[in-house]
Amino acid sequence: MKRASIDLGTNTIRLLIAEVTGATLKPIECHRAITRLGGGYSQEDGITEEAKSRTLKALRGFREVIDAFGIEPSEIKTAATSVVRRAVNAEAFTAEVLKETGITLTVISGEEEARLSLLGLLSAVDKSVVKKRLLSVDIGGGSTEFMVSEAGEFKAAWSLEMGVVHLSEGHIERGKDRLPSKEELSSMEAEISGQINNLTSNMKDNTIPVDYFKENGELLGTAGTITSLAAIDLGLKEYDREAVNNHIITKAKVEALYLRLLNMTPKERSEVTELEGGREDLIIPGIAILLETMTRFGFDRIRAIDAGLLEGLLLR
Repeated sequence: MKRASIDLGTNTIRLLIAEVTGATLKPIECHRAITRLGGGYSQEDGITEEAKSRTLKALRGFREVIDAFGIEPSEIKTAATSVVRRAVNAEAFTAEVLKETGITLTVISGEEEARLSLLGLLSAVDKSVVKKRLLSVDIGGGSTEFMVSEAGEFKAAWSLEMGVVHLSEGHIERGKDRLPSKEELSSMEAEISGQINNLTSNMKDNTIPVDYFKENGELLGTAGTITSLAAIDLGLKEYDREAVNNHIITKAKVEALYLRLLNMTPKERSEVTELEGGREDLIIPGIAILLETMTRFGFDRIRAIDAGLLEGLLLR
């Protein structure tokens, strides 16, 4: 049966059309658009009109694709995540999406997002890896999810309100021709470090110490930061999901790419062929989150996976 899933994120919205048979999923077509739904977000006003307009336009296009495949509305699975979870105008936004596109948005909790992301991740991981003690990280626009599994079984998950849009807009002044200052980077990295401190404390309370992954452990990563790093490392002029899936990136390479991109202006980063357009300012906080995670948990490499919430929605 053909089904569709939509992941409405704080920075990127994505569509997956797939053939689903029981616990088996065969992707048919994927679409994505950076609409920066969380751009300009504030606690007082929530989602801005400009961000809403960009996102509605993309969702109308997604609905046309879904209809072209003849997929029934009941077979469209959706997840609206971090920024919609927090927005004071979330109810009005989801109502307008339904009116304009006929798509019913389901707002999910951070824990549910983590569980579904892990389900999708594990569907694309090499089978020999699933047996290990895995820490999986999903670096999003508005939040970052950390999931722990062992031998394919879910153990625990945490969702941190630490996303690349928030970090970029909160710490680094925007400008096409400027490098981030040392003060801006220090401020951003301090927030990330504090969030990871809270994470490790909560994990310890759940009997998962930082050295839990020292024996037979591996780090998996999904979402735009990780897949962009894999694409750059592979030198992909055109994005190739199959090439990215299960590609290993060493910590040394991540550090080298961080330094390389830090010394570029956003305009210069936008000219890096392998870097998805619209991610030129967000790649910096994304890599910073990844490096802090690798350092804190003692990982010297990460396995990139281009699968997660979209697949999890269809496999649930």
